[in-house]
Amino acid sequence: VSQVVIAGEQKRAVRVQIDPAKLAAMGLTLEDIRSTLVNATVDSPKGSLEGETRAYTFYDNDQLTRAREYNNVVLAYRNGAAVRVRDIGRAVDGPENARLAGWQTGKSGILLLVFKQAGANVIDTVERIKAQLPHLEASIPPSVHVSIIGDRTLTIRESVADVQFTLMLSIGLVVMVIFLFLRNLWATVIPSVTLPVALVCTLAVMYLLGFSLDNLSLMALTISVGFVVDDAIVMLENIYRHVEEGMKPMDAALKGAGEIGFTIVSISLSLVAVFIPLLLMGGIVGRLFREFAMTVSIAVLISAIVSLTLTPMMCSRFLQHDAGNHGRLYRMVEAAFDGMLALYRRTLDVALRFQFLMLLTFLATVTLTGFLYYYIPKGFFPPQDTGVVIGISEGAQDVSFKEMSRLQLALTSIIGKDPDVFSYASFVGAGLAGQTANNGRVYVTLKPWSERTGGSVQDFINRIRPKLNEVEGANLYLQPSEDVKVGARLSRTQYEYTLQDSNLDELYEWAPKVLDKLKSLPMLRDVATDQQMAGTTATLTINRDAAARFGIQPQVIDDTLYDAFGQRQITQYFSQVNSYHLILEVPPEMQGDPSTLDKLYVKSPTGQAVPLSTFVKVDMNPVQPLSISHQSQFPAVTISFNLAPRAALGDAVDAINKAVVAMGAPASLRGSFQGTAQAFQSSLSSQPLLIAAALITVYIILGILYESYILPLTILSTLPSAGVGALLMLMLVHYDLSVIAVIGLILLIGIVKKNGIMMVDFAITAERRDGETPLSAIRKACLLRFRPILMTTMAALLSGLPLMFSSGAGSEFRRPLGFAMVGGLLVSQLLTLYTTPVIYLYLDRLQGWLSPRRSRMPALASKMGTAD
Repeated sequence: VSQVVIAGEQKRAVRVQIDPAKLAAMGLTLEDIRSTLVNATVDSPKGSLEGETRAYTFYDNDQLTRAREYNNVVLAYRNGAAVRVRDIGRAVDGPENARLAGWQTGKSGILLLVFKQAGANVIDTVERIKAQLPHLEASIPPSVHVSIIGDRTLTIRESVADVQFTLMLSIGLVVMVIFLFLRNLWATVIPSVTLPVALVCTLAVMYLLGFSLDNLSLMALTISVGFVVDDAIVMLENIYRHVEEGMKPMDAALKGAGEIGFTIVSISLSLVAVFIPLLLMGGIVGRLFREFAMTVSIAVLISAIVSLTLTPMMCSRFLQHDAGNHGRLYRMVEAAFDGMLALYRRTLDVALRFQFLMLLTFLATVTLTGFLYYYIPKGFFPPQDTGVVIGISEGAQDVSFKEMSRLQLALTSIIGKDPDVFSYASFVGAGLAGQTANNGRVYVTLKPWSERTGGSVQDFINRIRPKLNEVEGANLYLQPSEDVKVGARLSRTQYEYTLQDSNLDELYEWAPKVLDKLKSLPMLRDVATDQQMAGTTATLTINRDAAARFGIQPQVIDDTLYDAFGQRQITQYFSQVNSYHLILEVPPEMQGDPSTLDKLYVKSPTGQAVPLSTFVKVDMNPVQPLSISHQSQFPAVTISFNLAPRAALGDAVDAINKAVVAMGAPASLRGSFQGTAQAFQSSLSSQPLLIAAALITVYIILGILYESYILPLTILSTLPSAGVGALLMLMLVHYDLSVIAVIGLILLIGIVKKNGIMMVDFAITAERRDGETPLSAIRKACLLRFRPILMTTMAALLSGLPLMFSSGAGSEFRRPLGFAMVGGLLVSQLLTLYTTPVIYLYLDRLQGWLSPRRSRMPALASKMGTAD
């Protein structure tokens, strides 16, 4: 635990409440009372009495600790009689701050907000706190009950359980794909063994690196299922093809592994290369996804090692050619696959006949990818449902504490009636977490996802907002509590736009205009400002000449006002375990009455009690700033806002910038986004660089592996179609291009290019070893690699389907990744089977034109066998 914030705290104190009229009748002032009370209770060193053989420490009753003791304090003597506190007022036991209050589910209470340390495990922290609660309850009075109103680990556990189910479902679907394509028990078992081996080894490396098993790492493992099995499928399929042709398992394993080994190395290294920019990326996105990228990279490298060693060994021992009668399912699947292969052969021949048309198709996908990337709405992170809602209530700027408390209870009573609410707590009062007197906080915990009837957190907010608007005199701004929160301060809403100006008057003139303009934008909701300019203030004008005639300084006047109305803590008294304050004030019923000022007296240096009204004039001014905010040393006004349903943050940011520019604001007025919106702008500018860096890194790795500048371009030509599919799918389901979706695009770079690698690898081998023409070689490679390409794509696609259709806790965080992967794989699978061979041929001609001596074979490829 790093911090515990106490809200609604009512620490005990003794409050001395003095009646100004009775005080004046005795010829005393509040400053007289303060001085006397300060000296009436002390706790200072007194020394000791040292004798010949003994020492005695002095102890006396110099400290008063109870209200009844203060009531007997002698303040002065009048006509020989003692004037005590009880004669001019009363001392009562009460709270240290009477303008703080908290409630839990409508009952008075104190709210403890517990924050864990950075790097601490939240589930372990919560469990240890729960273990201490029985001991805490045993040490407090029976009438005080301790209850948990919000436990973040409930949704974390539910979300992790859902991801675990998604992981197991992905494994099951991938194994099913292997069985349907190969229809052989051992051929299914061999690549399936790769999954547990690779996942267990990945978990072991994660443990050594100090990673935790959270939503992101589990999501990485789920996605890795498709990657992990890809290498084993490619290896197995090539060996299995030789076994079906009658070769002995050992010979088939040696030949198949030799043929496909370099392909697997290329696929794995280029896939890891995709994540290198993400590993080196800074900012919040880099910090969040570093473990994600590391987890996928580790899984891919381990799967490559397993596929190059364990898979061929198992094939040589257990893989046998089944020449017997096959069942009905085998014949049906085989017939379907033969039909698909025949259809592909015919359509491939057409594509190779009309190469220029296919080239135009490829160029169209490149153009369409750029257009869709520009057009699609941009977002930061998907709205997250943690089951917790945070609200900031705001009353009129001149609202009293009593009225604000009434409004707060009215707002929370509406929340408590919603059937999806599990518990709620709220508090009001100035000072805590930067609050002003007209603010309050609300914390709402919804029921677990499986028990709700009204949908997500955002559905709850949209449903409850119209009901809250019926409460006159206060607004309640609600926002979901999310794990990814940028910025330390809590805003009224999720996003902030700050105006700064060195000229305070100019800032206050333009801030309301900008506020009204932003309220008119249709994609914004809950637009509010922290500008407090409507507070009613009592302005006291001191006639300094009149005060000087009595020898009274302004400091004495301020002290008197503070004594009467400021809940002034004039001294402390101590117990064995704590310290408490002594509060001086006028009675509560007089603190809201302006006529109380006429009853206050100030003592001059001659001892004369002079009425405050003699030299002070009071005016009620309706408009004065309650507070002035600063940012970067300049006065600032922050406008906060939420997004309308289906509105994108990128569209809102663009609309706000255009609206402010169109207003023609002065040059000294500067506007900038803060918090999450600012982080979004930073991530948006880095997204193209991140994708470009991934492409360049993959190109460099492939160029090194193939010792060619041209061949990597053929492999990378598979990517635009994946981008089109991913972006179209996201737009179809009304998802923003969020950071999660961009990670999906980067994953597609690693997934889709393997199709090109398998085609190109076999084509260049056929050219060099068999002396075939480029056209014959690429056609043969396409047909030969059709089944493993289909298998690996289906494996990756089915590993993404559970993410796409997940509906449990935290699913809104995973769905964009699933939709991007599935959409990209569907379109790329359809197009790259035709565009890649055409691009291969065009680039082959380009390379022949650039270098008559064509030597495109990589050094490692010289050790490969011939692809039959």
